[in-house]
Amino acid sequence: MPESTKIPQHIAIIMDGNGRWAREHGLPKLAGHLEGTKRADEITEAAAALGVKVITLYTFSTENWKRPKEEVEGLFRMLESNLDQKEAKLNSNNIRFSVIGRLDRLPASTRARLERVIESTRGNTGMTLNLALNYGARLEIVDAVRGIAGEVKAGSLSVDGIGEETISSHLYTKSLPDPDLLIRTSGEYRLSNFLLWQLSYSEIYVTGKYWPDFRQKDLEEAIADFQKRDRRYGG
Repeated sequence: MPESTKIPQHIAIIMDGNGRWAREHGLPKLAGHLEGTKRADEITEAAAALGVKVITLYTFSTENWKRPKEEVEGLFRMLESNLDQKEAKLNSNNIRFSVIGRLDRLPASTRARLERVIESTRGNTGMTLNLALNYGARLEIVDAVRGIAGEVKAGSLSVDGIGEETISSHLYTKSLPDPDLLIRTSGEYRLSNFLLWQLSYSEIYVTGKYWPDFRQKDLEEAIADFQKRDRRYGG
C-alpha cells in the first residue's frame, strides 16, 4: 500500500489498450471499451478512497474521430449509459464530475447527459473526476492563445503582462492543479497530445498492462512508485 501522507493530488491517466485487449481475447473492439469503462469506474473509486483530489481520464481524443463510425457511435452510447448508471453513485461518494475539451462536436444526447451530471455533482466536495472528451492538447493551447490575443486586442491585457500564469488561466484545466502523476497503460511511451502544458513536471509511470487489466492494486503500485521519486522541478 502507498503511504497515506504522500498521495498525489492529481493523477492523469492515458487509458490505452482496450482494442488490443479485445483482440487478444477474441472479442469485438467495443467489448474492450466496455471492460475499460468498468476499470475507469473501479479506479475512480479506488483513487477517491486513497485521498486523490483529482483524476483526469483521457477518454476521447480529437484524433479518435478517425476511427470507424460504428466504433465512435458505440463509444458515445456506452458513455451515455455509464453516466445514467453512475450519476447517483458519484453523488453518494461526494465526487464532483467535470469535462474538458471541445464539447460542441459531441452528439447532443451526450452533451445533455454531461451537462446534467456536471450540474448534479457541482456541490460535491470530494474528489473531482475529470474526463477529457474530444480533447487535444495542441488545440487547447490554440484556444488559450486565441483567448489571450482577444484580451490584448480589447486592451484588457498587455503583451508584457503575458506570463506562464496567463496561459495556465486560459487552458481548459484552469480550475485544476497540474497533474503530479501521469499513468499510461499498454506499454506505450508517448503523450499522445494529452495535457502537454500541464504535464511539464509530472512524474510518468508506464505499465505494460492493457487498460482493461489495470486494477486497484496496479494503481496502488503506481502511487507507491511515485512516492519513491525525488521531485526536484529542475532544481
